[in-house]
Amino acid sequence: MAAFGTVFMPEMAVARFSDGAWSSAEIVSSNSISLHPGAHVLHYASTCFEGLKAFRHEDGSIHLFRMDRNVARMQQSSQLLSLPAFETPMLEQMIIDIVRRFAAEVPAPPGSMYIRPTHIGTEAAIGKAAAPTLSSMLYVLLSPVGDYFAGGAKPLRLLLEENGARCAAHMGMVKSGGNYASALQPILKARASVQADQVLFCPGGDVQETGAANFLLIDGNEIITKALDTSFLHGVTRDSILTLARDLGMTVSERELSVEELLERAAKPGAEAALSGTAAVLTPVGTLIRGTQEHQVGSGEAGPVTMKLRQALNAIQWGKAEDKHGWLRKV
Repeated sequence: MAAFGTVFMPEMAVARFSDGAWSSAEIVSSNSISLHPGAHVLHYASTCFEGLKAFRHEDGSIHLFRMDRNVARMQQSSQLLSLPAFETPMLEQMIIDIVRRFAAEVPAPPGSMYIRPTHIGTEAAIGKAAAPTLSSMLYVLLSPVGDYFAGGAKPLRLLLEENGARCAAHMGMVKSGGNYASALQPILKARASVQADQVLFCPGGDVQETGAANFLLIDGNEIITKALDTSFLHGVTRDSILTLARDLGMTVSERELSVEELLERAAKPGAEAALSGTAAVLTPVGTLIRGTQEHQVGSGEAGPVTMKLRQALNAIQWGKAEDKHGWLRKV
């Protein structure tokens, strides 16, 4: 399998907003889009996106995982970025239509079809630094993928960043390109300086998320993660994992978590930590780096609870376990 997200289907679904109304969605070539150099998105970052997956079951059928949650979050992101609003059925149908068109290309497990809906401001108006775009484009790309981490689910190394945040505190819940761009330099520096895989942003000692995934700490029968607020992304995979943890009788604590408490709990022999996300699924964390000190999480290896939760989620997605929560939608 090629590097995650580098192969695309030759066509995409697209709809455009102008003169106060949305066009009908259509299927077009995904090789290019036409944008004026003064397009709002290129100057004022009026863009948001989503990431969800379609899975192939043993009988050949194709199923979308929690599409409703991703569409709802994209509507929220569009609203918070003052992009034109769209109705739920429109985007859902665009996703369904393009996935059906390339159903034969959906890989068998553990692969999947990664789906990337994207909404961008297209009005040519460089004087609108403090005003929203009046036109936009909504499109849906498809990319067949394998594992996000090329080495598989090996334990990751995270650098704790206590001085800086991933993004502006009021924008964390928006899935926007600017948030990822602002985290890129800290991540690159962490890789070069301490060979970290990611940065765990902990502004003021408050454990939040990494540059591209939510963070979970597992201590015995308890799973701890930051309570939802505007400062970080409300992950669909995070919510799914917490739901499965409750199903397994675990105690789920959504609350503030300090760096001091994190390191104290992580030092316990049976402690585990993991990153959750559509791409990462649930990937174990083996080392936390604070300054020049490395702190092993539990055994430093992928823990049994992390792998049990990952397998439980995959089993539902792959059609090997009952979908008790109605997360799958057949296309």
